[in-house]
Order: sequence, then structure tokens, then C-alpha cells
Amino acid sequence: MKIFLHGIGFSKEFLPYVEQLIAILESHQFTVFFTESFSKSLKKHTSKFQSSHSIVSSSEISEADFVVSVGGDGTLLDAVSMVGALEIPIIGINTGRLGFLATVAKENLEQAIDDLAHQQYTIESRTLVCIESNRPLLNGLNFGLNEFTIHKRDTSSMITVHTYINGQYLNSYWADGLIVATPTGSTGYSLSCGGPLITPGAKNFVITPVSPHNLNVRPIIVPDDSEITFSIEGRSEKFLVSLDSRSTAIDASYQLKLRKADFVAKLVKFQSYSYFDTLRQKLNWGFDMRN
Repeated sequence: MKIFLHGIGFSKEFLPYVEQLIAILESHQFTVFFTESFSKSLKKHTSKFQSSHSIVSSSEISEADFVVSVGGDGTLLDAVSMVGALEIPIIGINTGRLGFLATVAKENLEQAIDDLAHQQYTIESRTLVCIESNRPLLNGLNFGLNEFTIHKRDTSSMITVHTYINGQYLNSYWADGLIVATPTGSTGYSLSCGGPLITPGAKNFVITPVSPHNLNVRPIIVPDDSEITFSIEGRSEKFLVSLDSRSTAIDASYQLKLRKADFVAKLVKFQSYSYFDTLRQKLNWGFDMRN
């Protein structure tokens, strides 16, 4: 079975865990490959594995049985964009502190890989958003796991985002920006702007304004089979749009339509994983000096 290790940077302190991860995978007879970015990250700290492991390009990702993301949630989002419509299952090894997506802690590597070898896991299918435009956008990577965002540029004045659901007028948001988040992305930027938490299996998107001028404007949840279209106005000639961590500047001539992608992101979850446990731990629910 082929395992592709992917990473976009980890600290030297995490190197012993990377070495442990590789050793455990190979002890279970997995064939381990490095993506180019993982190899570059590893090379910064050691040359130990460079001659003994093949380095693969993103065009070879279709050969993988699993992709192991080594890093934080940002690294896993990068792995999702690399996998795309191939729907290869992704395992998230968390080297950071706050991980809603990369849920395998470094202390649990051995148990996680043992569960993988014995097929003691489930695969969650996570909805992706897809953005379509009348002009080329984001180098063709038009899908994202967390959210699509329209935002004002730098310190310019607020923008107006005219928003339509299935062709019906919803609202004109006077704000710093507008977020359309998936259930997965509801724990990210949308949450920090007052959006609700949505469980991963819910078939919804949430539209959340960023610093709205009208304080009575609130986030709204819509079915994920909706088509959401936007037109943007503002004093500035340029606006920012982003999908997860990828962003670019556009102008008012862009016609934008958002919908659910035709494929999903498949995330591997092991027996010890609980979404609600993760929420409580990451959001510090119940942690209070009075308790």
C-alpha cells in the first residue's frame, strides 16, 4: 500500500516524531513516498531519508492509497487542494496546537498507524465549495474545504456585496467582507465573525458577514444545493477573494457563482476520534475558573 507524506513546513522539534512516523509505517509494510514540499521541509533538518525514499510530484498523487498530512490544518487544506477530485483519503497528523482537521496527535502515532494497518477507521466525506467565474480565477483551483471569502482590500472603505440565492435576491451586505463556509469551515473564520457551528454531516452552507455596517444583519444558513451568486461594489477598484488559504485580487467585472463541488474531501478518522470531544477541547468549553 502506498502512503504519500505531505508537509509544507514543520519545526526541528517535531523531527523525532517524523522519524517515528516513517519507521512505524514501514514496520507495517507500507511503501512510503515524500511529496516535493515534504522532502524540502525534511531536508532542512536532516538528510537521513533523502536517498532511501522516492520523491513524487503532485501529478503522481493518483498513485497514492492514502495521503498523510504532517502539519496543522493549513497543511491538510493544502493536501485537499493537491488531491482534488481524486478523493484519496487524507490522514491529518497534527504538529501544531489548534487542529480541527489534523486530529491525530503526535503522541498517538503508533496507535493511529496500527489502526490504519488493521482497517480500524472510518472515512468522513466532507463537502467542498466550488466557485465559478466568467474570468480565470485562482489558477484553476476553484474548490475549497473551509470557505470562500470576499473581502475589502487592505485599509480601503467597506464594500457592498449583492447576494442572490438560486437567482432570488437575498441581501446587499455593507461590510468588510462576506464568508460562505461549509460545515467543516464553520469552526474557522466564520466562527470568529459570529457564525454558528455546523456539524460535518449537515447539508448546509453558512453565509456570514465580516464587520457588517448594519448591526441587525446576521449569519444565515442555506441548503448546500443552493447556487449563490455575487456582485461587488466599492470605492476601491480591487477586492480580495479567497478559497481556504489561496487568495487573489479581482475587480467588479468578475461574475461569481458558488455551489457545492461535484466531489468531496475524504478524511480518515480513527476510533478514538470524536467531533464533539474535539469541539470541547479546542474551544475550551467548560474551562472556567469557577469550575
